[in-house]
Amino acid sequence: MNILILGSGGREHTLAWKLHQSPRLSKLFVAPGNAGTAEIAQNVPIGVNDFAQIKDLVLAENIEMVVVGPEDPLVNGVHDFFLKDTALRSVPVIGPQSAAAELEGSKEFAKKFMIRHAIPTAAYQSFTASDLEQGYAFLESLSPPYVLKADGLAAGKGVLILQDLDEAKEELRTMLVDAKFGNASATVVIEEFLAGIELSVFVLTDGKGYKVLPTAKDYKRIGEGDTGLNTGGMGAISPVPFADKEFMEKIRERVVIPTVEGLKKDNLPYKGFVFIGLIKVGDDPFVIEYNVRLGDPETEVVIPRIKNDLVEVFEAVANQSLDAIDLELDERTATTVMLVSGGYPEAYEKGKEMTGYDQIDDSLVFHAGTILKDGKVVTNGGRVMAVTSYGTDFKEALKKSYANIEKVRFDKMNYRKDIGFDL
Repeated sequence: MNILILGSGGREHTLAWKLHQSPRLSKLFVAPGNAGTAEIAQNVPIGVNDFAQIKDLVLAENIEMVVVGPEDPLVNGVHDFFLKDTALRSVPVIGPQSAAAELEGSKEFAKKFMIRHAIPTAAYQSFTASDLEQGYAFLESLSPPYVLKADGLAAGKGVLILQDLDEAKEELRTMLVDAKFGNASATVVIEEFLAGIELSVFVLTDGKGYKVLPTAKDYKRIGEGDTGLNTGGMGAISPVPFADKEFMEKIRERVVIPTVEGLKKDNLPYKGFVFIGLIKVGDDPFVIEYNVRLGDPETEVVIPRIKNDLVEVFEAVANQSLDAIDLELDERTATTVMLVSGGYPEAYEKGKEMTGYDQIDDSLVFHAGTILKDGKVVTNGGRVMAVTSYGTDFKEALKKSYANIEKVRFDKMNYRKDIGFDL
């Protein structure tokens, strides 16, 4: 089977690494890919939203399945594009159609979905520039901290948590009136703050049945002790130690089943991953957000723990026979640490030559922001590379990752040295 993965990050390299192990795979393409995917697949310089060029590639290379990594093409309707095209209709796409992708594309849509299907979440209200004063009044009715979320896609940077009421009002104004996040903040969702510890649960659904994948916990802030600016993610751990059998059963009953059934009831066709961002408040799970794809860097710890042939799993999603698959998981803990460019998540330089990553042993290396230039691997993004390790527990696994990171070199390389500090 010829398969195309859309995307260029650590998530896509991890998926490529796993699909590459399948005897059912004939040829693997990644568009646009990175220096890591280039070693095991054919990179094609096509953007993830260039649907016309994607079509040409699929037809020219007889591609029989498309796996969508990032959220953008899903929200923009890549799956719908395939279904509407007679030449592409028979090619399965792993990822939801655009109507269901609104679960990530619009925070307001997601909140309404949760309320409609009695899925536990924080109380909220939505506001636009025309009702700014009502937004101020709603902020005044809440206790700090104040949670402001840009309704649309803002590359993981559209959520603000603020302690000061005046600052929260000013940020609301800049989001709505000054378009701080462009169109993404034309509507802003204000939520009550939930105090607890976060985790992510990943569900794979074929539109009928579902499988709950390994849990993960990622670390978003740039600084040690979860301080500083939000990033796309600095590291992750799977499984989450505090997500015991009893708590997972609550998640299944209160969140997973109502989500999968809610998609059916609302006639939202869904074949792909549902990323459920949760917070444990006391002993109860509450949903913070949905994403309609795998998280990054969570993919780098979740996928390595799945023992099944991923091509077979995706085929089962395509033909709605997922219930027949028996999911086999590696019992070991997996941890990943992200190496990032100096200055990230603010201004940073690209094009820094990387060395030593090929000396890593007993850990997996997943490229994120890398590119091949004149035969050398150089940095090409804020998040550059993830180093994933297995262990009997997260401490042992992290020890391996950190030991191997010592071998990697590039100018101004940065990483967090305290992943798992709160466990």
